[in-house]
Amino acid sequence: MSEVRRLRSLSTVVQSPAILTEDSFAATRLTSLDLLRGVTIAAMILVNNPGNDHPYWPLEHAEWNGWTPTDLVFPFFLFMVGVSLVFSFESRLRRGDSKRLLLLHAFRRGITIFAIGLAMNYIPHLLSPSSFPGVRIPGVLQRIGICYPFASILFLYVRPRTRLAVVAALLIGYWILMRFVPVPGYGLPGRDIPFLHPDANLDSYLDRKFLRVLWEKTRDPEGLLSTLPAIATPLLGIFAGEWLRSKGSPQRKVLGILWFGVLGLVMGRTWAIWFPINKKLWTSSFVLFTAGAALVCLALCYWAADIKRWRAVGPNGILSKPFLIFGRNAITAYIAAWVFAVLPYFVTFKVDGEKQHLAEYVFERFFAPLGSPSFASLLFSLAFVLLCLIPIWLLDRKKVFLKI
Repeated sequence: MSEVRRLRSLSTVVQSPAILTEDSFAATRLTSLDLLRGVTIAAMILVNNPGNDHPYWPLEHAEWNGWTPTDLVFPFFLFMVGVSLVFSFESRLRRGDSKRLLLLHAFRRGITIFAIGLAMNYIPHLLSPSSFPGVRIPGVLQRIGICYPFASILFLYVRPRTRLAVVAALLIGYWILMRFVPVPGYGLPGRDIPFLHPDANLDSYLDRKFLRVLWEKTRDPEGLLSTLPAIATPLLGIFAGEWLRSKGSPQRKVLGILWFGVLGLVMGRTWAIWFPINKKLWTSSFVLFTAGAALVCLALCYWAADIKRWRAVGPNGILSKPFLIFGRNAITAYIAAWVFAVLPYFVTFKVDGEKQHLAEYVFERFFAPLGSPSFASLLFSLAFVLLCLIPIWLLDRKKVFLKI
């Protein structure tokens, strides 16, 4: 399942002296945000483009309940949208932009991202228009396009305590709907049907009823009802962004991020006893668990890149540079990966009497002989990430950061 990944106007880069006061540190732009966003988009490209159907298990989604590292990628991305939103909006508010202007911009951006996602769903069907079943409405960018404006409204016009109540209402309300509302034609979850049955749950039922084309035929991982808890993910990111922007020592901030990260992991795992972690349903336990994991990773990046300023992971560090390039042009990187993935299907030729498209030929010719199917798939995926880095690197050298 394709999973997704950020806008330059939402990115933040440290360009401050090595020694910072508490107030100046709170006002700087953080390398760690671009770094974590870049790692996330690189991981998204990696897991979305295996060379065959035999990737290593960490590079596959969990079949249903449970999680793998791959299941963390999209929620990390969405969480970082919320973190970066704080830095972007507060900077523009200080420059004199009105809340109304920011909100209009957020809705325009959300609509544009949603439209790009629709176009990406439609264009591959040009390969076989005769069998075109219709456009799949949901998708990774579509979910971002919906969550971003809602998160923007709540950040601009709602106090933090009320926002926290909204998060609680979204997560608890979603659990109540999934657990206690009978599914038409099936019955009450936990009594007549197994709770979170893959097809006999309210989320999947609504997807089949209102959506014509579904990713998994009987359900969609970016479906209708699961969008409600998904909105909570960037809202939790907003709290992290506000904490990073607050006054206080960097050390205090990193400890706070780490503490709440561990708390999120524990709360997510605990709630999973009654409401299992499930990426395809974006369950409430999944929201808390992945937000906790994102906070822990953000704390590590923040400590290494912005507090200790280790050379290897700083703005020009050999380890961080490729990820910072991805992070500064994340949406462009995601679209470039999609283009590179789709174009080979338009190039086909016969090999030993059998029709192959370009990607199959490249994999069989250059990667399959290098090891086991899983190892060859990993090498192909890594090469694909490097291929996607080339145009983004060229844009970065020219200081071109495409915004939506």
